[in-house]
Amino acid sequence: MLINCKTWQYILFFIVFCSIPYAGIAQVSPSSSSQDAEAKPWFKTLSFRGYTQIRFNGLASNPDLACDQCDKSWGGKEEFFIRRARIVLSGNVHDRVAIYIQQDLASSPASGLLNFAQVRDLYADIFLNDQKTVRIRPGISKIPFGFENLQSSQNRLPLDRNDGLNSAIANERDLGVFLYITPQKIRKRFAMLQNSRYKGSGDYGMIGLGLYNGQTLNKPDLNNNFHTVARFTYPFELAGGQIIETGIQGYTGKYVLSSFNSETSHQNEYLDQRVAASLIVYPQPFGFQTEFNLGRGPQFVPGENSVQLRQLSGGYIMSMYHIMYHTMSFMPFARYHWYDGGKKHEPDARSYMVSELELGIEWQPIPQLELCIMYVFSDRTYEDFNLPDNRQAGTLIRTQLQFNY
Repeated sequence: MLINCKTWQYILFFIVFCSIPYAGIAQVSPSSSSQDAEAKPWFKTLSFRGYTQIRFNGLASNPDLACDQCDKSWGGKEEFFIRRARIVLSGNVHDRVAIYIQQDLASSPASGLLNFAQVRDLYADIFLNDQKTVRIRPGISKIPFGFENLQSSQNRLPLDRNDGLNSAIANERDLGVFLYITPQKIRKRFAMLQNSRYKGSGDYGMIGLGLYNGQTLNKPDLNNNFHTVARFTYPFELAGGQIIETGIQGYTGKYVLSSFNSETSHQNEYLDQRVAASLIVYPQPFGFQTEFNLGRGPQFVPGENSVQLRQLSGGYIMSMYHIMYHTMSFMPFARYHWYDGGKKHEPDARSYMVSELELGIEWQPIPQLELCIMYVFSDRTYEDFNLPDNRQAGTLIRTQLQFNY
């Protein structure tokens, strides 16, 4: 007898949650827990940190060239713009439980106002063994799909993520439950790679499995169907110390179109699935990065004024070189990315054809301060019911000052 996809989702959900009692948490007596809490004041258990990014996009050759998903200050008037203002509260509240809460104070609601607070991450890591190699992560967190999607914006070289993979999950996050498995040796390697020199993505498991709502960050689920995701990645260390990471990942589910023109023909829900491959050569000092994904999802068809299930594909290639001069760090880079498909979270599942080349350099005089300057050659076609024939191309200079705290 065949078991359908939804049944498998519930089986995975049951296995994940039934594993939590075996973490040994229930074996700790209440008095022991209270004694631990009294022994360590909060400032030795939890920590605050964060970063802020201030941008200016200038000398644009085409004021109509915009990128709504990546940076709302593209196009129109040239102005200063706070892209991110993140505050993170994190720490171990128990030997088997760690929490992570991240707020963004620079969110832009639909009304067009700026600098509102919004939850970006809100989860707990529940470790199932003493070695902390197996953990459950319930809550709002990043979906383990792609390397650049998981890489913090605090570490990433280009100012925005590529359209090809980032179109899969707006804001890279959703509400769900995830299982991560990482051997101790690989955990140490991920931790070493996460600093600003190597630009790592952090520890999202050598193996990652999960269920999530599927409507993306801070949006309610609109159907009785989970999205399912799986990822495998491994950072190989060669004889000379060079680290190369390879990964493969994929997800599947059904997406409900929530933003559309009343005259656009559309279905109630659409199949939403992708598979992706990643290759990262960490900058030691030369680095190289590439990812590619393909799949199916909703996409606006201009000639028919309808949203249909269509094929999609996209990715990027990037090279970089790390230079140390005294205590200062320089990292020039070049990235080309492309995308052909719909963006399900935009109005009418807006149809996109993107081809973009970015040349830039990041300068870090001290760990608390970074300046990035990019020159962008962009050619974007993005079409929906209100803009059925819309191709914009041009160049611009993009700058970002980031301070870490």
